[in-house]
Amino acid sequence: MQQAVTHLVIRNPFGTMDVPEPGDSEVMDYAATATLAGNAADDNVAQWASFPVPDPLDGTWASRWNGGADPTIAGDTPETWKQGRAEIRAVGERIYLRFDWDNGRRHGLIDAARDGAHRLVGKYINLTTPAIRRPWVGLVVDATRIDGRFPNGRLDFRR
Repeated sequence: MQQAVTHLVIRNPFGTMDVPEPGDSEVMDYAATATLAGNAADDNVAQWASFPVPDPLDGTWASRWNGGADPTIAGDTPETWKQGRAEIRAVGERIYLRFDWDNGRRHGLIDAARDGAHRLVGKYINLTTPAIRRPWVGLVVDATRIDGRFPNGRLDFRR
């Protein structure tokens, strides 16, 4: 009977065997002499891959909203910003913005369509209280900022 090795700690995020000694003297000696210019004469200039480029909105964001008082938060007011974490995923022309607030106890989701290069138009649903649904419009200012508005207030995203 074989026993599983349970004392291994894997550093890499892929769950595979780690590269042994990735910063040893062989690596440091090579790094001291290797050069990469990154210019137009480099062998990697020509596009040779056929994978789709990920959407620049994909990934982890911070979120905040105001314009309503959350009755589950003691002392909350419509003017108070409720902050949390967000995950944004682009699927074709649709953008999904999932976010939380109240230390992760409450959750919301926006399903929006691209309307031109910088505008997002969609609807919000409170995943904790699904009866709460609102239209939402966002402006992608850049890859670190999305300004958003719903009828009662703001619902913004930042990196």
